[in-house]
Amino acid sequence: MIKGYKIKLHPTKEQEQILRQSAGVARWAYNWTLGKQKENYDSGAKFVNDGDLRKELTQLKKTEEFAWLNDVSAQIPKQAVKDACQAYQRFFKGHAKFPKFKSRKHSVPKFYQRYDKLKFIDGKVVLEKIGWVNIAEEISSGEYSNPRIKYDGLNWYLTVGVTVETLVLKSHISEPIGVDMGIKELAVLSNKDVFKNINKTKEVRRLTKKLKRLQRQASKQYQKLKKKGGENRYKKTSNLLKLENEIQLVHKRLNNIRTNHLHQATSRLVKANPEYIVIEDLNISGMMKNKHLARSIQEQKLYEFRRQVEYKCQWYGVRLIIADRFYPSSKLCSQCGQIEKDLKLSDRIYHCDCGLHMDRDLNASINLREYGRTKLAS
Repeated sequence: MIKGYKIKLHPTKEQEQILRQSAGVARWAYNWTLGKQKENYDSGAKFVNDGDLRKELTQLKKTEEFAWLNDVSAQIPKQAVKDACQAYQRFFKGHAKFPKFKSRKHSVPKFYQRYDKLKFIDGKVVLEKIGWVNIAEEISSGEYSNPRIKYDGLNWYLTVGVTVETLVLKSHISEPIGVDMGIKELAVLSNKDVFKNINKTKEVRRLTKKLKRLQRQASKQYQKLKKKGGENRYKKTSNLLKLENEIQLVHKRLNNIRTNHLHQATSRLVKANPEYIVIEDLNISGMMKNKHLARSIQEQKLYEFRRQVEYKCQWYGVRLIIADRFYPSSKLCSQCGQIEKDLKLSDRIYHCDCGLHMDRDLNASINLREYGRTKLAS
């Protein structure tokens, strides 16, 4: 089993300069590869193998014009070539959109590091052609895979997969759990536990209000720059740069609060060691098209909730069942099995002719739990 880690780096100014240079080389190699493939396709030729492109790149590095490619690890541009070829192939297989050229301004600075050169000692990690870099935390030793370094606008991070053994929960197996994800609450469980909506807390509301205020101030600064005209409209003032940095910090803080809440909820769910867990297969992209709910769905991070449940169930060996997307868990009566076709989103209490009166989310979670029981019996 491969467990992913995301480690914050604390580079010096000199090391940060090399990190930025490495990300720039990776971006250039990615764009160079896409340009080659597009030019080749337009001329009617076949796909160019990434091995041939990497050989051509090696020859380019020997020229005076591209000697600057030798200032960083040789694996960085080579892996960027491979990534671009894979993205190009995925498009023609119908698995993804056509890959875009990376922009210095809008793309995330990131690059590859050799897995066999990674070493963690005394709160530091060694990176090829960069040296020993201070890190926020050490990780367990093991077989490393696909290490990447990226910059989120505020900090540099090292992401790496480590091969570990499957964890075994010592607690006894408890009752199965159905999980109904939603907007009012993050999730309602069939055992009547509720994971609250973190966006309704005082701290998140305060930060959201602060973010709106800062964005309004930044917008006014942008309007002033446009009115100046000429080249000055592209030159950001120091006040505007401070505002942008503060906006990034608030975004980061909000994201950390929401992600931490998800980790606490999913860990509590899986570590209860239920016989099995049943979750819904929600059409998140379709739900996001509802302009009235899109923002709430985005802030609730329902897809991330499912992703965390999936990999944590693999970690701890808990059975996970994904209910069919069209299973009417909300409209089905958990007592008699009757389907209420006219149930509206605004109806928060489920009423049935059999006498059942129950919170609709709890009713849905019970139905999901029974769906799992039926699925295992069949």
